[in-house]
Amino acid sequence: MIDFKVRRISEGDYEVILSKWWKSWRWTPPAKDSLPEDGLGGVIVSLDGVDICAGFLFLTNSKTAWCEYIVSNFEYKDKNRHDAIEFLIRVLTSMAEDRGYKYIYTSLKSKSLIEKYEACGYIVGSENCTEMMKIV
Repeated sequence: MIDFKVRRISEGDYEVILSKWWKSWRWTPPAKDSLPEDGLGGVIVSLDGVDICAGFLFLTNSKTAWCEYIVSNFEYKDKNRHDAIEFLIRVLTSMAEDRGYKYIYTSLKSKSLIEKYEACGYIVGSENCTEMMKIV
């Protein structure tokens, strides 16, 4: 078993690490103020001191949590990146379960990421959806 480490996302990680990763994958970084504050719902997975991937857990006042914005270090080419992402999904899932959440929702486009969620016990709810947002 690989000895991945997990740490909470801290102040500065958005600018120094996460924004760079999202841009490397040609994604527009989500607005910083749209993410859980103070790293409460965000974690980074690393191995041997190298950050590999990160993701966020949004908590609601219902029994539903939202797992989102998973991103990996584009420059990390080791084949265990896939294992690290699955590990990250399991960590975020456990965080929700430990807090009493019964449902965990996510919205995905990437086929390989969908497969990783399925390997972690997630099921497909719907396909070919359009995500919509309004900034007020």
